[in-house]
Amino acid sequence: MNLTHYILEQAQRLETKTAIFQGENTLSFSELNSHVLKLISKIDNLSLEPEAKIMIVADNSPFFIISYLAIIGSGRVAVPIHHQFGESNFKYVIESCNIKCFFLQKKYIKKLAKFNLPLELILTDQDVEGYENIFTLTTTEGTIYPINNPKQRLAILIFTSGSTGTPKGVMQTHQNIMVNSNSIIEYLGLQESDRVMAVLPFSYCFGTSLLHTHLRVGGSVVLNNHFMFPGKVLKEINQKECTVFAGVPSTYQILLRRSALKQMKFPTLRIAQQAGGKLANAFIQELRQALPTTEIFIMYGQTEATARLSYLPPSLLDKKLGSIGKGIPNTTLSVVNKNGQPIKPGEIGELVASGENITLGYWQDPETTAKSFRNGKLYTGDIGTIDEEGFIFLTDREKNILKVGGFRVSPKEVEDYIAQLDEVVEVGIIGIPDDILGEAMKAYVSLKGETKLDADQITTYCKAHFPNHKIPKEYEFLPSLPKNNSNKLDKVKLKQMDKKTRGSSE
Repeated sequence: MNLTHYILEQAQRLETKTAIFQGENTLSFSELNSHVLKLISKIDNLSLEPEAKIMIVADNSPFFIISYLAIIGSGRVAVPIHHQFGESNFKYVIESCNIKCFFLQKKYIKKLAKFNLPLELILTDQDVEGYENIFTLTTTEGTIYPINNPKQRLAILIFTSGSTGTPKGVMQTHQNIMVNSNSIIEYLGLQESDRVMAVLPFSYCFGTSLLHTHLRVGGSVVLNNHFMFPGKVLKEINQKECTVFAGVPSTYQILLRRSALKQMKFPTLRIAQQAGGKLANAFIQELRQALPTTEIFIMYGQTEATARLSYLPPSLLDKKLGSIGKGIPNTTLSVVNKNGQPIKPGEIGELVASGENITLGYWQDPETTAKSFRNGKLYTGDIGTIDEEGFIFLTDREKNILKVGGFRVSPKEVEDYIAQLDEVVEVGIIGIPDDILGEAMKAYVSLKGETKLDADQITTYCKAHFPNHKIPKEYEFLPSLPKNNSNKLDKVKLKQMDKKTRGSSE
């Protein structure tokens, strides 16, 4: 089965039901289906290879959704890229994927003009001279291309931001996404009556998973690209009677410390999903208090596993606070030692996953693929432990562990402790060079409002709980911390900022 057929299987039955909301504009299931089929016909007439890679650069919008579903529906491979991806990264993806066809929102055409793209193979969302507008196509409706080998046939290539080097493109198949979507639908209990507020970009696997799952069950997707105004997002959740919300740690940290979330009620909101990194326990507890009638799902995933790998049932949130839970349906998780053997409760090891949601690896990168994908299993690089009941608790990614004075230190442990201070919105810790310790910790901190919390106060607070090697040596206070294209805390940028500051002071 083609992924697009899987996602739109309910479209003919639902017809006039609204599938997509964006502001005052709506798109019904029948309108969405018709636009997708017309665009498939157009793509089929462009003389592209059967598995050609097609790039999409657009905000979350009907244009993105139609383009995405039509590309996949035509049997080609969608390559969704965030508009802030970076010039060298754009160049790398275009060349490595041999991309000749582009779906560009009008506002981003000029941004990509420097790459001398072929005008006849650029489609956009408005009437622009020389370009095709997908909303005014005169083509007849085409047909969705049947996929006979969904386990091997690529549907999407999702690239990392590439801020640490060459971008890595994760190869997700039709089967990967359908299996993972079924699992998510099952454990969340998604229904036709559900309506998700989508603030996460669709160039990120967590964002597209919202699209896949809610359209699959015949639910609706509310698009809101204005999270810089969190109050407006909260207001629209109630206006549109949303039943589901999803965010990464920074999403909830900002809502809890820089919005009126705690003073508002959300009568229709039944599910809040959190993934994309560990949300500190203090924030989870605050979220429980702020949304007492909403089921809060703490989840864990990786792009290399399509989207989701584990979840913690809301009923166990208090009992297993800090845990990512256990594997989702159809996925097996284990924590293993360096010899590949399962650890005992309390021991530390690496999280390993297996299941049909584990992707094929990295595009044109067999060496890195061989390191992370072994014997049909994904070695996640995340370090953690299990308790007596098999619930998993992650400590940090192996690459983030610092060596301070010979001691192994998890920055996440210290970040989570500092985050318990009511004045703190966000905290990010990096390693910095130290002549005596070899490496020391520097904490970047964002505070709420006019709060006057200083470095000495945080240090005193940490000394009451940690030994000296776990106390940051330096602090820097910022209005907000940098995020990557998935809205996650960007520690690479923090390191670049520190290097620049340290270089200018020498």
